[in-house]
Amino acid sequence: MNSRAIRFAFNLPAIEKIGAQRKTLQDLFNLESYNMNRIKHGSITSRPSFSNSINEGILSIISHCTFIFTFTDPLESPSKQDLKRVKLTQLLSILKSSKKLQDQILAPLMSMLSTNLFRPLPPPSNPSISSDLIDDEDSISSFPPTWSHLQIVYDILLRLVINMDPETLRNYVNHPFLLNLLSLFRSEDPRERESLKNVYHRIYSRFTFYRSFMRKSMNDVFLHYIFEKERHCGIGDLLEIWGTLINGFTVPLKEEHKLFLMRVLIPLHKTKGMHTYHKQLAYCVSQFVQKEPVLGGVVFRGILRYWPVTNCQKEILLLEELEELVENIDPDQYRKLALPLCTQITKCSNSWNSQVAERALYVWNNEHFVKMATLEIEEVFPIVVEGVERNLKWHWSKSVRQFTEIIKEMLENLDSALYSKCLQEIDLREYRARQEEIKRREKWERIEMAAK
Repeated sequence: MNSRAIRFAFNLPAIEKIGAQRKTLQDLFNLESYNMNRIKHGSITSRPSFSNSINEGILSIISHCTFIFTFTDPLESPSKQDLKRVKLTQLLSILKSSKKLQDQILAPLMSMLSTNLFRPLPPPSNPSISSDLIDDEDSISSFPPTWSHLQIVYDILLRLVINMDPETLRNYVNHPFLLNLLSLFRSEDPRERESLKNVYHRIYSRFTFYRSFMRKSMNDVFLHYIFEKERHCGIGDLLEIWGTLINGFTVPLKEEHKLFLMRVLIPLHKTKGMHTYHKQLAYCVSQFVQKEPVLGGVVFRGILRYWPVTNCQKEILLLEELEELVENIDPDQYRKLALPLCTQITKCSNSWNSQVAERALYVWNNEHFVKMATLEIEEVFPIVVEGVERNLKWHWSKSVRQFTEIIKEMLENLDSALYSKCLQEIDLREYRARQEEIKRREKWERIEMAAK
């Protein structure tokens, strides 16, 4: 910003008036010599009126931005609302060209930002429904109108975090400030959560002395969501931040990070609203397994433990995640995981929901999964063959039966003798089951006859 722009923005007196008071060149030299002597002896500082005027102008702008408009009160003046937006824009343009701010400006500026940002959030748009189940596109009309001011406030905060030295901001961006920022992730407005995500992630990257505290604070939010109250709009945004953090972890992983995987990420698979953040959750989990493939066993058993019973949408998402994880886990764990994984896949392939059944059958197209199954083929085949035959006999969906025929042909090509043996065992079990049923009915008939 040049001197002309600064004079125009803050209505400063023209500097040329100083020269207008002296008519000769000798007078100007005398004035300069007089001022230099005063500066040398400490009686004045260089150009105090100019810098003080700039500070006073910025403070004046900040003072106009501390008043909060609700945009719902009919007594509020629209012209004053527009004036605040203009002032915030002026302040943002000043900060873009200033990388150092004095404490006399920084303190009221941070106070103004806190006043605008840290406010009570509006009640949920539909308290009877989990906020995780609310689509952003369906609630556009319910977004608060204060965003026209908040957007600029977030831009100002982001500019401060980027330009200012972290040690300078340390007294203002402290633990309470970070906790207040974190609480704003509950906002239903996706625009605010996006701005929060950028600011919070930038703080994490620059304020290295706060990283441990910020990780712990986010963990507390996750745990509260999982075990106490399954209502939070910002879980996906926080997981997106964690995805970038995990990507930067060094190998071998610290014990703290492994505990985060086991105690937070895996239990996040059991919540009702998992489908709203599953993409970010699956990315975080896959990052862990890629860095240390031996963790694949822990992840598989954890996901199978929280497998849904009646939520078909979650089943499809988990099937996709497991198929992706199979490609990244340590092959040495294939033998240990083959039986539980194939058992769950078979159960899903027998689901009466055609989408779940088709997705489970599609897993057999994965080379890594087939390799896992063949390593423990003696244990896996009896379960898989029984599931295949059950689909061919009883499933109502024609497409599922067609998929099953393809899987049967593939299994017979893998080991036709073992497949035939499994069929014989199935026939034998069914014969024994029929005999037991006959005996049970005869017994009940004798009891009924005796009762008569």
